[in-house]
Amino acid sequence: MLNNIKPKTGRILISEPFMADPNFKRSVVLLTQHDEEGSVGYILNQVGNLILSDVIQDLWEGNNHIYFGGPVATDTLHFIHRCYDKLQSGEPIGNGLFWGGNFETLKILINTNAISEDEIKFFMGYSGWDDGQLAKELEQNSWMVSDVSDPDIIFNVDDEKLWRDVIVNLGPKYAHISNFPSDPNLN
Repeated sequence: MLNNIKPKTGRILISEPFMADPNFKRSVVLLTQHDEEGSVGYILNQVGNLILSDVIQDLWEGNNHIYFGGPVATDTLHFIHRCYDKLQSGEPIGNGLFWGGNFETLKILINTNAISEDEIKFFMGYSGWDDGQLAKELEQNSWMVSDVSDPDIIFNVDDEKLWRDVIVNLGPKYAHISNFPSDPNLN
């Protein structure tokens, strides 16, 4: 394992710089579930081409971009938010962040502009690992694990900068990784 922090709900996974799987190239994944059954998370830095109103017809104020959450169930919509005070629903994942919630209430809040884009992030699909699968990938140094130092990073919209920022936040031992080119042949 590249670092000694263990995965758990509310932590992030940071892909190693040259990960071969194109779904996870230079990705930052927020874990929303990590237990004996496996792990679930969402890729925070792969914005898609759709906005929310493209997917949900009765959202006339749905201008939020939809991110690629991962390669599992790519026809499903999920969300992470930090507005429990408004939505009054969602599973707590730490740092004032919540996973999911009452979608009918959410639609009303979006259509009345009661929720801003920096309070919620939407995903098509999710990232999932069976029991033991993520542990194996960590042993192969495919991922680094980190706490969420600042919940604002979850709602960052600069995809490439997010990966670099979380690498730098791991400390001086890892900061040089943030400067690696995305294609090792360019070295």
